[in-house]
Formats: sequence, C-alpha cells, structure tokens
Amino acid sequence: MATFLYKLGRLAFRRRGLTALLWVLILGGVGVAASSAPPPPADTFSMPGTESQKAFDLLEEKFPAASADGAIARVVIRAPKGEQISGPERKAAVSGLVSDLTKAPEVGSVTDPYTANAISKDGTTAYTVVTYKIAGTALKDKEHDALTAALDKARDTGLTVEAGGDAIKIEAELGGAEGIGILISAVVLLITFGSLIAAGMPLLTAIIGIGVGISGILALGSTFGLSATTSTLAMMIGLAVGIDYALFIISRYRSEIAEGRAPQEAAGRAVGTAGSAVVFAGLTVIIALAGLAVVNIPMLTKMGMAAAGTVAVAVLIAITLVPALLGFAPVRVLRRIDRKAVTGKALSARQRRKAAKAAARQKPNLGTRWARYVLRHPVSVLLVGVLGLGAIALPAASLELGLPGEGTMAPETTQRKAYDMLSESFGPGFNGPLTITVSAKDAAAAAGTAGQALVKVKGVESVSPATANQANDTAILNLVPATGPTDHDTEELVRSIRNSVSGIESSSGADEILVTGQTAMFIDFSKTLDDALVPYLALVVGLAFLLLVLVFRSILVPLKAALGFLLSVSAALGAVVAVFQWGWLADLFGVKATGPVVSTMPIFMIGVVFGLAMDYEVFLVSRMREAYTHGAKPREAVVTGFRYSGRVVSAAAIIMISVFSGFITESNDLIKMIGFALASAVLFDAFVVRMAIVPALFALLGTSAWWLPRWLDRMLPNVDVEGAKLEGSRPAAKEDPVVRALRKAKEPHYTNSRW
Repeated sequence: MATFLYKLGRLAFRRRGLTALLWVLILGGVGVAASSAPPPPADTFSMPGTESQKAFDLLEEKFPAASADGAIARVVIRAPKGEQISGPERKAAVSGLVSDLTKAPEVGSVTDPYTANAISKDGTTAYTVVTYKIAGTALKDKEHDALTAALDKARDTGLTVEAGGDAIKIEAELGGAEGIGILISAVVLLITFGSLIAAGMPLLTAIIGIGVGISGILALGSTFGLSATTSTLAMMIGLAVGIDYALFIISRYRSEIAEGRAPQEAAGRAVGTAGSAVVFAGLTVIIALAGLAVVNIPMLTKMGMAAAGTVAVAVLIAITLVPALLGFAPVRVLRRIDRKAVTGKALSARQRRKAAKAAARQKPNLGTRWARYVLRHPVSVLLVGVLGLGAIALPAASLELGLPGEGTMAPETTQRKAYDMLSESFGPGFNGPLTITVSAKDAAAAAGTAGQALVKVKGVESVSPATANQANDTAILNLVPATGPTDHDTEELVRSIRNSVSGIESSSGADEILVTGQTAMFIDFSKTLDDALVPYLALVVGLAFLLLVLVFRSILVPLKAALGFLLSVSAALGAVVAVFQWGWLADLFGVKATGPVVSTMPIFMIGVVFGLAMDYEVFLVSRMREAYTHGAKPREAVVTGFRYSGRVVSAAAIIMISVFSGFITESNDLIKMIGFALASAVLFDAFVVRMAIVPALFALLGTSAWWLPRWLDRMLPNVDVEGAKLEGSRPAAKEDPVVRALRKAKEPHYTNSRW
C-alpha cells in the first residue's frame, strides 16, 4: 500500500499540470452532466415491511382517486372573541375561503366545515382539510403562494386563520452556519500552517471534492431516485473529511521537507505514509455510511450511499490532487524559517551555527509536552477521562426517542399555532388521527362493526363512520386518540389496537385490519430505527475493527478504539438528553421546548461520529505505529505520534466542532439538537478519548498494545501503512546543517532510525 501510494504521490507531483487538469475536467464533466440531467425526483418516504407502509400501499391501490400520497393542508379558522364561527358574516367569510382554496392549483378536494361536522363544541373554531393531487415535496411556489394568498384574504375579514400539514411551505431555517464554519476552518488552518497557501489548499480540495460528489448525485438523481435532500449528508461529511485528509497529507509533507528531503520525494513519502492512513480512514467512514442500508429505510440508504461516494472522492483527491497542488508551490507552503532551512541561501556559516544552537534550546511543542504529562500520570488521566465521560453519559439511560411534529415547532410558526388551536378546541388527539383500513367481502358492514369495537378501546376519543371504496372490498375508519401524537399513551394505544385486531377481525368478518396514518408511521419509523440500532452498530464497529486490525496489526489498539468511540457517543447522547429532553441549560442553548430526542439522532450520530473518530484514531496512532516499527520504544512512539499528529488532529477536531456548533445558533430546535449532538460527540472523542484516554492506555499497555497472535500475523496481508518498505527505497536529499540540528533537537531519544 505505502509503496504504491508513494509512487502515485511522486507521479502526481511530477505531472502536476496533467493531474490538476484531469480533476478540472472531471469537475466540469460531472457539472455538465448534472446541469443536463432531468430534475431529481421528489422526496418519498417508505418503510418496507411495516404495517403502516402495508396499509398505505393498500390505500393507494383501493382509493386511487383519494391520492393517498397527496399533500394535506389543515386550515383552522377561529372567530373573533365573543363571536361564533356560524354567524352569517363569519360563515360567508369561511365559505369564501373554501371557494378560494378549491380554485388553487393542484388541489383535489376541500371539505366544507359546516357540512363535515368540523366545528368545535363551543362554536368558535372550525377547520377544513385541503387535499392536493401531488405530494408535499412536489409542491412548487405557485401552489404555496396560492394557499398563502387564500389564508391572507380570510384574515383580512377579521378571522384568525392558521394552517398545518405537509402542504405548508417550511421556510429554510439555516442562517450563516455553513459560512461561519468555513470561515472558522480557514482561521484554524491558517494558525496551524502559518501560510495562506497551505491553509487554502485543504479548503480548495474539499470544495472540489464536494463539487464532484454533489454534481454526481444530481446527475444520477433521476436514474437512482436520489432526491434533492439526498445530498445533505454528503455535503456535510464531504466537507469534514475533505479538509481532514488534505490537512494530514500537507502536514506530513511539511515534516518531510523539514527533514531535508527534496520536494518530490517529500510528496511521495507524505502520500505513501499519511496517504495510507487517509485511505484506511476513508474506508472506515465509507463502512459507517454504507452500513445505513441495514436500517432498511430507502431514504437513509440513499443518503448513506451518496455520502459514502463523496467520501471516496475526497480520498482520491487527497492522494492525487493534493500532491499535485504541492508541486505548484513546493516551498511556499512552508513557514518562512523552514524555507531558509530548505534553501540554505539566506544563512551564512555563522548564522548556521547560531541557528543550530538555538534549535538545540528549542522547547518541545504542546503535543509533546501533553504526551509526556500523560505518560507520567496514565492512571489519573485514564480515570478522570473514563469517569468524566461516564458521568455525562448517565442521562442517556433515560433516552426517549420520537419524531418532531408541528407541536414541537417554534411558537410563532403557523403550523404550531394551528396545532395549538386544534388541541384547544377539538382535543390533543385531533392532531394525530389514526387511519384504520378494513379489508373484507362486505367492507362497509365489517368496518361498521369494527368501529363499534374500536371506540370501546381505552384511549380512543372517537371513531368516524366507515367510508368504503366503489368495490366495497376496503373501507376506512378515522380514529381520534384521546392523547397527542407524540404522547407515550398514543404509542401504547397503537400497540393495543394492533394486538387486539385478530379478535375484531373474527367478530366483524374482516379479512384484515391495519393501522396507519402519520402518527402510526412515526411510531413504526421509531421502532424500525430502534430495532436496527444494535445490528447497525455491530456491523459498523465489527467491520471497522477488522480493518484496524489489518492497519495496526494489533488486537488491543482496534479494541480500545471501538470502546472509546462507544464511550464518547454515550456521553454525547447523555448531554443531548440532559439539555433537550430534561431541559438542563435549555435557556443557555435557546431550546424553546423539551421533548423526545429525534429517532434518527442515534443512527446518524453513530455513522457520522464513528467515521470522524476513526479518522482521528488512524491519524494519531498510525504515526505512533510508524515510529514503533522504525525502532522507537512504545512510550517514545506515543510522544512522536503527538509531536507530529497531535496538532493536526486538534485542528481537524476544532474545525468540525466549530462547523457543528454553528447550527446551535439556529432557531429550529431539531437543527439545534443535531448541531449540539455532533459538536459534543467530536469534542468528547477527539479531546478526551483520543488525546487523553488513548495515550494513557498506551502507557499502561506498553509493548502489549502492539501484540498480535503469530498465527493471525501470518494470515493477515502486510498493507504497510507505516511505510516501512519506503526506508531506503530512495535516498533522502542532502540535509542542511540547520535542518540536521533541528531534527536532532526534536528527536533526542532516537539513535537507530532515520528520525
């Protein structure tokens, strides 16, 4: 592996013009394909194998005119204080609203609240349901504008009019979080490298990688059913790993140059060693993202595969385009003092001797000092790290999962206002009705008997009369729970109904009774994710464990990497529960309403954070492994890993934390939760697990950390990530005396290796 990448890096450096041109052509070609491709399909949501999906498919088949997948707008109208909605003036205004909604584009039907018994008991509030012919994701500005105009016209008559449902346009909640993240990334890179050119390279290559990846998704959208939102995860992960991988290779290139190697040789060795780590780090991320397929939710599978493809592009760019760009500026990417050391032209003999003495007195960097501190106090550092993360993880034991609904939106949104008005006037369960499908030879009669049985179930507020299709082989019942759609009692009600349908089927003569509706689908979605969590975790961690065994040729190193990841994710989930479910520090983070944690959070957190965590593990430990195989003692190898990789890993982690933290400032609690969770997980994993617990364990394990059974060692192929085969493959450039002095001053322990 290292030898192949070494040759690839030298080739890209030497043929830098051709390499850069090829990537420009690739970017342009994929961009043209994306611009000429058919529009991406609208977002579709399905959960194969669930009862909700089975019932939904039945409705599409038996009630084709009802547009089972059509968008719904539930418009709530309330009369001014002291008036009734049935008054002549108010009734005329409501009838005008119904007429305007009926004339709106793509509207299939609109219910009349006065004939559909959709008026509250106190007579102040009514509602109408607008059903569209197309899905909510397919609605365009024309449809949204027509709905908004009808609502505004009704408000002008003095009515309070609000609307909810998937037909309502949700304004983009994102502010400048992405721009802030890129700006902070640029600042961190500038501080890390001390050079504008060096700082700009990771950002440039990451943007090119995202451009290729996102354009590829758009170009293949109509072919593979990739919607516009499929690229969301790909963009986030692509930016993260694109910066990380380029950062690591450029940092290694600078190190090789400082050791006196010629630029082309330095580029080859940087790609051969750091590039090997990038390849295997990228594979762990790809495994984590592609593993989302085990959840068996097509939307998540597509998002994971698209993001995995973008990561693969980022890896290819890191090992080809990055060394090519280094070829255009082989010396400029270094700091000023390093350029003098490489050229040797700015220093006289006296200045050289003076610089050599100064180098001998140079203080170790922060990474070196921290590593030596941990090596002196491994037990204390280990206990503080493990117990601290364990304490933060305790709230995760009370984790409650759910999906966000209109009841969790910001109070000032029309959806939340409509939700509250319906709850106040018609009851909390009215916002989450269940749809019961009854299949039978005489569906109308069977559904009528089933409805009489269902209304007696504890927790049921009401059951509507049955509506049968033209063939009378399928009927629909609308059941209103006594509790809200996100309440635990509603979930228990769905389970209770499903457990009792066999008896109802026997008594009513029905062939099959199914429960669906948005509330039921949310419940099934959460259960599907819960059931898939352990298999997904086992698959991702298991495959990554095998990959890391191959990379580090050790059993304990991959084991502690996986256990450390589980610890950091548990702590992040605990922090999320404490803030967003319990309400601790809610005011500090601007959380407006507490409630269950989003069901997709654990799965996404595992996928995203696992990939980044293994990146940091590979970057940090591969340098330790390299030093160890080149003759360093185990404790010296730890110091070397932190000396050369500690700063890079810290910079990468700070960039990611800054990017994710930017989303905490958003007004939407869901986006706020995602940003907080990912930022917390990266913080815990990078700075507690990788920077503290990992070196402490290395100090305690010593040589045992690198133990591998002989039989397994013989079976595993030697991928040579540490670049041992590169030793002596090509001679290093003649060292300048200053560079030699710097090297000796920085590596006082090594006597038998090139370091």
